Amino acid sequence: MPAEKNPETKDPQLVRYEFRRMLEELGSIRGRATELVTLYVPPARAIADVSNYLRNEYAQAGNIKSRTTRKNVLSALETILNRLKQYRVPPEHGLAFFVGAKPIGADKYEMVQYVIEPPEPLNTYMYRCDSEFVLEPLKEMVHEPELWGLIVMDRAEVTLGWLKGKRVEAVRNKQSLVPSKHGRGGQSQHRFERLIEHAAHDFFVRCGEMAAELYLPVKDQLKGLLIGGPGATKEYFVKQNYLHYELQKKVIEPLFDVGYTDEYGLKELVEKATITLHGLELTEEKRIVQRLLREARRAEGSLAAYGEGEVKRALGLGAVEVLLISEGLHRRRVSLKCSKCNHTFVRVLDDAQVDAAVHASCPKCAGTNSLEIEGSEDHVGELFREAEGSGATVRMISTESDEGSMLLKAFGGVAAILRYGLPSPAPAAHA
Repeated sequence: MPAEKNPETKDPQLVRYEFRRMLEELGSIRGRATELVTLYVPPARAIADVSNYLRNEYAQAGNIKSRTTRKNVLSALETILNRLKQYRVPPEHGLAFFVGAKPIGADKYEMVQYVIEPPEPLNTYMYRCDSEFVLEPLKEMVHEPELWGLIVMDRAEVTLGWLKGKRVEAVRNKQSLVPSKHGRGGQSQHRFERLIEHAAHDFFVRCGEMAAELYLPVKDQLKGLLIGGPGATKEYFVKQNYLHYELQKKVIEPLFDVGYTDEYGLKELVEKATITLHGLELTEEKRIVQRLLREARRAEGSLAAYGEGEVKRALGLGAVEVLLISEGLHRRRVSLKCSKCNHTFVRVLDDAQVDAAVHASCPKCAGTNSLEIEGSEDHVGELFREAEGSGATVRMISTESDEGSMLLKAFGGVAAILRYGLPSPAPAAHA
């Protein structure tokens, strides 16, 4: 029986999207001098050691010649030291701090503070003051955390492992003890060849058992099984059905030629399979967008919805089967209030339009320069919540393929494949 879904657990696609958006926001921040502080704390680092190091840096920062820069750096270090007091040990994946003063014009600054628990373990300790935040260790984690099985083998050895996102893990290794050659001749030759083939068969059976023990418990999460090795052994192993039938369906064709059958061979296998894996992901994206396009072209009975209003209406009616959202959709849901008539309303705006929204006129009293931003949230998060409430499946679509680019440019980044056609909207009431 599948485990019940925790209602507080976010969709992994949304988590990745929000993480990527946060990195984009951090990447856009610039300081006027080296007053933006980046700190990476790996999970094995003692909090006390980090605090002592920062106190030494605090003392050194007192020698900075520029009064403004000195003040901003000291303030950032104080903020980080105060936040570190909340931790006895680092979280499972470590911590990343991004703190500093961002110029906002007219010699004014705004303090920014981000404390992040990364989606994967940090393997580096880093402290740096610069005019921009150092994001490379986190950017390496911006990918879909897919789970792939890895097998490299020949008649002498097999190694099994995982590809988790971009991290390769070797888990099992076994030597076969199958003789590679023999010097017997005459009547003994065929007998020794039979013994060798029997030993090879037993080894392949054990390889299949090891694969079943490792991969079957997670077969529903397993995206696929990559198999490589030198020579034809890998093909023989697959074609002779030594793998469990459930795993046989997970094998990615074609198999890959690699020169090693140890942990290095697993890494070589991943390098060889990179283009294939990326192609599989893009192929699935193309398939779902092409299905949308076929529905959109139908003159009658179309099961496609596009345009902000129609997609929202379809979600409200529970008619959406698959909601397609472009990864390039950068919009925010902004709550505005008029200071003259107290009218509140909501606008969905591109990121670049948010700051200018306060200069628009109020839709109720037509007052200008009277609007204030009361709140703002990412529009994609709102769409995810509505889809979850209506039982729709959400697919984030990259912009790397022609179809993905079309979803963003031609459909505004949001479209839906419907379970059933939408009824015509009710006519507007006339006063």
